[in-house]
Amino acid sequence: MRLKQELYEIIFEADTPKGKAFDVILLITILISILLVLLESVPSINAEYRGLLRILEWVITLVFTLEYLLRIFIVKRPFKYVFSFYGIIDLLAVLPTYLSLVFVGSHSLVVIRAIRLLRVFRIFKLNRYTVAGNNLSRALWASREKIFVFLFFIINLVIIVGTLMYLIEGPENSFVSIPSSIYWAIVTMTTVGYGDISPQTPLGQLLASVVMIAGYAIIAVPTGIVTAEMIRTPDKTNTQVCSQCLHDKHDNDAVFCKKCGTPLNGTHQS
Repeated sequence: MRLKQELYEIIFEADTPKGKAFDVILLITILISILLVLLESVPSINAEYRGLLRILEWVITLVFTLEYLLRIFIVKRPFKYVFSFYGIIDLLAVLPTYLSLVFVGSHSLVVIRAIRLLRVFRIFKLNRYTVAGNNLSRALWASREKIFVFLFFIINLVIIVGTLMYLIEGPENSFVSIPSSIYWAIVTMTTVGYGDISPQTPLGQLLASVVMIAGYAIIAVPTGIVTAEMIRTPDKTNTQVCSQCLHDKHDNDAVFCKKCGTPLNGTHQS
């Protein structure tokens, strides 16, 4: 139990010197791993140093695997960690290298490890970024119903517009099917405009013009929804991790976990 407690302080906490040092080393290792993948994609470097790059990648993968297993071993509720956001990311950080033994090309997916760099905000106590991230996450979650309704409306709209364009233009003008016409509607409405499909008839061009103008207004809607939620009560939480449920958003003056009541490991220092 004493060993588990010490390992927990090192691996999960960023508020202790040992924990901070561990995470700094971990982030440096992640950066090196990503750099190895990038270098391996360069034909000239891969041809000359392929063996060395693969050996280094396997060494790093084994280190990450050991770290992942240790995290499962020391937490009180392993399944809570395994199915948490960071637990899933930690697993995805090691899977691609093992999958490369079976599926060719999957090795490059180790760039998923870049998501683990989100821990940098906890490590260096960049509170303004942590608070900003918490505010954005909370705003997105609070807006989920409005955003869902908005996306449902957009899906219906592009289906209707795509179908109309298919009827107006037809296969002779590159609108060979309703799905391809829906693709055109999405590209046009989002103002991307690849230009691979374009209307040729006056009526089709008129409809396209209406869709383009509407696209500017539509893009602003989700921004307004999220912004309205973000200006509400500011977030006043820190990154202290509960050893029982792994909840990591506690009030700055919290002594016990707000979700399960477990005593926190020390008082958070701002």
